[in-house]
Amino acid sequence: MVRIIMHGCNGKMGQTIGSLLAEDNEAKLVAGVDLFDDGHNSYPVYKSLEECRVEADCLVDFSTAAALEGMLDYCVERGLPCVLCTTGLSAEQLEKVEKASESVAILKSANMSVGINLLLELLRDAAAVLAPAGFDIEILEKHHNLKLDAPSGTAITLAEGIIGELGAKNGWVNDEHAPADRIAIRSVREGTVPGTHTVTYESEDDILELRHTIKNRRTLAMGAVVAAEFLCGKEGVYTMDDLLK
Repeated sequence: MVRIIMHGCNGKMGQTIGSLLAEDNEAKLVAGVDLFDDGHNSYPVYKSLEECRVEADCLVDFSTAAALEGMLDYCVERGLPCVLCTTGLSAEQLEKVEKASESVAILKSANMSVGINLLLELLRDAAAVLAPAGFDIEILEKHHNLKLDAPSGTAITLAEGIIGELGAKNGWVNDEHAPADRIAIRSVREGTVPGTHTVTYESEDDILELRHTIKNRRTLAMGAVVAAEFLCGKEGVYTMDDLLK
């Protein structure tokens, strides 16, 4: 039985993971951490990590970028592996993640969906064939209107994951009017859309589109739980690619 602490337990993803684990026989949510709590959870909830001393095997983080440093310190202090799902991290914060991974296992992913990570593999294969044939590429990402960061961490991951296969591209911009040496990422925020990513390869003669749509947050929750189980007993830093392999 994998015992999990949920950092950000009363957010949308935290609640989805809680519901999923209530039906799971191989993993259990033993504690949650959130500034806001109305007492409805079946597990103890603490207002800060410092207050939480419950024995656990892994921490799953769906909180905010501002809480990253304290969360990493907590995991290092307790030797607690971490599934890091919070997006919008700065370059400096990513360096702190790498440093922390020298002490505890960390799996970092902008998107915990197995489908989106398989999409990345397909995009690499397609880019290797289509880029030399003169196809350009664009990424469109759509999310709910409460999502703060743009472009999404997933869109950035997709772009950076295929840049190496595109000889004419050496970066990305969050602008549909991208220069020739950049991948264009367009961001749309509307309604309650959990997340849609469409990657378009286009030449003068035809268009190929690859799209992934999250129907609900359960797929992300399942990925996070599997990642927590995967991390137990490991060291270093991992991505969803490592889990899938």
